[in-house]
Amino acid sequence: MSRLTFLGTGTSNGIPVIGCTCAVCQSSDPRDNRGRTSAVIQIDGKTILIDTATELRSQALREGLDHVDAVLFTHAHADHTGGFDDLRRFNELQQAKLPIFTGPETATMLNDRFAYAFVDAFSFFGGKPDLILHVVHEQFEAVGVPITPIPVWHGALRVFGYRFGSFAYVTDAGSVPDESIELLRGVDVLVLNALREREHPTHLNVQQAIDVITRVGAREAYLVHLSHELSHAAAEALLPEGIHVAYDGLTIDIADSAGDSQATIGQEQATR
Repeated sequence: MSRLTFLGTGTSNGIPVIGCTCAVCQSSDPRDNRGRTSAVIQIDGKTILIDTATELRSQALREGLDHVDAVLFTHAHADHTGGFDDLRRFNELQQAKLPIFTGPETATMLNDRFAYAFVDAFSFFGGKPDLILHVVHEQFEAVGVPITPIPVWHGALRVFGYRFGSFAYVTDAGSVPDESIELLRGVDVLVLNALREREHPTHLNVQQAIDVITRVGAREAYLVHLSHELSHAAAEALLPEGIHVAYDGLTIDIADSAGDSQATIGQEQATR
């Protein structure tokens, strides 16, 4: 059994949006309070972080996350890398370098933007991120866990989702090519982005996400990267059976093979 925790489920602005008085930004429903999209999966005894969202520090504190074995990056946009420097705390806690994995385009951008993280500068851990960058093209292993990268298009930018056996996580897709649909076939649980009801040039909208989920044939799916145009309740009302809207702090247990997954709510989320 694997466990996925949604650290953040919002779009690049986060929700509430600064200076916005819309109903979603003013909502009293804690599920409408969405940090930038990121997640952590515990699988085969390892803890793997997907992206370092802007709120990584507060997300980690909320979930009691104090150990990370590896990090996967979907792409290098700021909302998915804004918490990059907080990785140094895991170096300090673990007294070791941390491996990160991503596609070639993202690797180039991370290396340009955070070059200091990939060189030895201090005789101690914690002064900066100390990372080992692995560039992936096809199926690979991260700390012993087999993972298949799923290339999707975020406008003109190639983004990687990731498949872990019967589960896959894809965010910031604007289109999913046929070959990636094939790579996703057979997943039991799929996480996929759905920005809003209206179409968008670089993100799937709700109906497009439903269409992808249907083509893949996933038994259960969770939508992330929602904007403030949709409340949690309004988005749920648009969805067919088996598709849900994720929210910050939601935890789901995923069977290692096809079978029922079970969603649970962490204590922090339930009491907010």
